[in-house]
Amino acid sequence: MAYRMPTSTLLLQVFVLVFAARCAYSWRREEFRNCNQTPFCKRARGLKPEETSYEASEVVLVDGHLQGKLFPLSIQEGDPSSPLSMHVFFYSDHIIRLKINELNDPSDGTKRKRFEVPYVIEDSLDEKRLWIQKLVEENGASVVTLASNLKVFLQHKPFQIRIQDGEKCLLSFNSNGLFNFEQLREKKEGDEWEESFRTHTDSRPYGPQSISFDVTFHGAEHVYGIPEHATNLALRPTRGPEITSEPYRLFNLDVFEYIEDSPFGLYGSIPFMLSHSAVRSTGFFWLNSAEMLIDILAPGWEGDDSNKKQELNESDHIDTQWISESGIIDVFFFVGPRPKDLLRQYTTVTGLPVMPQLFATAYHQSRWNYKDEADVYNVDDGFDDNDIPYDVLWLDIEHTDGKRYFTFDHSLFPNPKEMQEKLASKGRHMVTIVDPHIKRDDGFFLHKEATSKGYYVKDIHGRDFDGWCWPGSSSYLDMLNPEIRKWWAEKFSYTNYAGSTPSLYIWNDMNEPSVFNGPEATMPRDCVHHGGIEHRDVHNAYGYYFHMATADGLLQRSGGKDRPFVLSRAFFAGTQKVGAVWTGDNTAEWDHLQVSVPMVLSLGITGLSFIGADVGGFFGNPDPELLTRWYQLAAYYPFFRAHAHLDTKRREPWLFGEPYTSYIRDAIRERYALLPYFYTLFREASMTGVPIMRPLWMEFPDEEMTYTLDRECMVGSSLLVNGVYTQGAHTESVYLPGGLWYELKTGKMFSGGDYFKIPVAMDTIPVFQRGGTIIPRRERPRRSSTQMVNDPYTLLIAVNGTHEAEGELYMDDGNTFDFAEGAFIHRKFIFSQGCLTSVAINSQKSRKKFISSSMIERIVILGLELPITTHATVEPHNRRVELEVGPSLLRSGMQSNAYIIRKPNVLVSEDWLIRVL
Repeated sequence: MAYRMPTSTLLLQVFVLVFAARCAYSWRREEFRNCNQTPFCKRARGLKPEETSYEASEVVLVDGHLQGKLFPLSIQEGDPSSPLSMHVFFYSDHIIRLKINELNDPSDGTKRKRFEVPYVIEDSLDEKRLWIQKLVEENGASVVTLASNLKVFLQHKPFQIRIQDGEKCLLSFNSNGLFNFEQLREKKEGDEWEESFRTHTDSRPYGPQSISFDVTFHGAEHVYGIPEHATNLALRPTRGPEITSEPYRLFNLDVFEYIEDSPFGLYGSIPFMLSHSAVRSTGFFWLNSAEMLIDILAPGWEGDDSNKKQELNESDHIDTQWISESGIIDVFFFVGPRPKDLLRQYTTVTGLPVMPQLFATAYHQSRWNYKDEADVYNVDDGFDDNDIPYDVLWLDIEHTDGKRYFTFDHSLFPNPKEMQEKLASKGRHMVTIVDPHIKRDDGFFLHKEATSKGYYVKDIHGRDFDGWCWPGSSSYLDMLNPEIRKWWAEKFSYTNYAGSTPSLYIWNDMNEPSVFNGPEATMPRDCVHHGGIEHRDVHNAYGYYFHMATADGLLQRSGGKDRPFVLSRAFFAGTQKVGAVWTGDNTAEWDHLQVSVPMVLSLGITGLSFIGADVGGFFGNPDPELLTRWYQLAAYYPFFRAHAHLDTKRREPWLFGEPYTSYIRDAIRERYALLPYFYTLFREASMTGVPIMRPLWMEFPDEEMTYTLDRECMVGSSLLVNGVYTQGAHTESVYLPGGLWYELKTGKMFSGGDYFKIPVAMDTIPVFQRGGTIIPRRERPRRSSTQMVNDPYTLLIAVNGTHEAEGELYMDDGNTFDFAEGAFIHRKFIFSQGCLTSVAINSQKSRKKFISSSMIERIVILGLELPITTHATVEPHNRRVELEVGPSLLRSGMQSNAYIIRKPNVLVSEDWLIRVL
């Protein structure tokens, strides 16, 4: 008799093989679908404008918005002929929304409704609705005129929408006639709805339901956004004469060891695109969480009607085609006019970035995995022994009891509370990983409860979906269901999460969701969520809902007092109001160091301000030079974390010896010196949506030389940073926009508007302060950010051509939400005509107060040309303080002369004036 291997043993071997394959090989293109292997993408790309015409009819004003129906002018065989519903809404700040869906008869409860993405749009958006009072019919179009000469034209036949500023077109929808909407229909005999890819078959029980359309950005020179892709910031054409590229893909996937310079989709998706030119910036957002593919259409693409563009009095335009597998059309048009206006408009719709705790903006140390408590203590001591600050130590999946989340392996971590408390005594925190796959173990309390309550995503047969991830056989919680999200949040209480303390925070990984044995290593599209929603509809938002529920859990844990910190790998529109993200499993290669800049910038301009990339590369072993260069650049990422794969060599900052330990120490300390500046930028982001790390064209929108730059970036409006991306480099070519700039290493002044060849030694990368700015710093080395709370400040003033400068400083308690009730200090520093003044930005009465005893201990002024004097005067008390000309004595080692005011000893929280003349 032949021996039959036990099922459990067979499954275990399959899992081991899958795991080994993932660890041994890099990204394999054949494991993921391309457009030709994706029927709805191939169909949409093959459509001709004359095949998909619609007519808008019965267009009227109802409750202050436009309402009508869309009738297909040509019907494909087998397609339903019922009209579509259409609504156009108008909001303050020049935001326009278009919704198109199938008409649903309320009396017909049998028809399946198409999925509309919940929990993304801000509840307050409805308060900003404009109630249109007048509709004008003009040359076959319904016309609405808004403020500032903005007009919206809804052309009836063929249907299209144009948004114009006077006679100049800004944005148009369906101006190329590529709109197509596959309506749900009954399956007929002979219909083949199943689709197969490799070994997986998608049952597609509701048949084809894809949507496609075109959007034109008129007057645009470049388009940006739609992350996440490891490629240039300025998006390149994917279709056109002699262009045979794949479209940009938005489909959240666990792409193991991804390659750079590819339009392939990675861990997150934000269907928001921005255009920019010297004349105007515009934006477009599609609220849809199904798989999406987007083509950038080059001039001369099949169907391009250049004559029509000439009729609209424009010289430049960029056509795009948007394709989604399912869902509805719920799109927003933003008309700027400038880049920062777009971020304000977009975050009005999807939410402002969350204000993080101060410690989270400092340096984080992680790897897969710190193996036990002794390892944790050794690493912690290593930072102290080498005088390197850090704030957070992370534990990956190996800290758990057999990959059961909310547990500790007590043979390795027998005293988790004591371990966290020892770190907390130094002002440090810990982060543990909690992933969405739940181990299918009848003895595991979480699995037992989730099973009994029916809280898992179901497979096509109605059973709890069973997929493979780190624990082996796993099921996945249905985070679309608010009841389940509430239940999940309760698991983070100190009672439920045994061994956790107030200094413990959370990391959500693998939440695309990653399923090792699933199609494209994710969940099958025909799995079923709450309300009968297919996974295909909600896929790109799954990780966002998981992230949201986890953050709610930490919020509940503190009784609503403390701000949560949760890092997520997967993301969607709206993630910015939940927490931080990073760029995923990069590699220790110079190309990955360089591509981290456009990746972080792309995420920033689409709303996600709290972002970073794994320092040193997750995979592989960086040599000392690459690791040093990565630290020097990453010190300016908004989220600053070192992380590495299980199989990599240990690379804590001191392990490569001198001089590299000193180089890395200096980079980390520079981040800590700049924490007041970064925290002020996080406050700005939380109020305006403008990112911390931003492309040069966001600060210099009229300088065309900046439009395609993505090797360098602005950190706030004051610092320009250019990494070193080549091994053995001795110089870097850096473009400095117009105005004065000061190299931080030397204090040397540059007059911008050109490229400069900057010498680079191993101790630093090119960093410049913009003339006309003031940066607050804290110069005293400490173990962690929490030990810097009462430290004094240094103000670094870099004057412009008229010897003026200004900057801001924001402070609060760094932990709670008391700032929302006015418990903060927000100061503006102004240097003009030889006087430095400090004034409150918000002096309104508030329910709570934040008090600081911190002083200004030093003021450094760069670029000032004044008669040599020996003192400055502090008012209102007419107190004289020492003033000298000499080296700045900042840690960055500035060599050129500067005016230095020592010990003015003025409170940072008060109004004062210091007179240099």
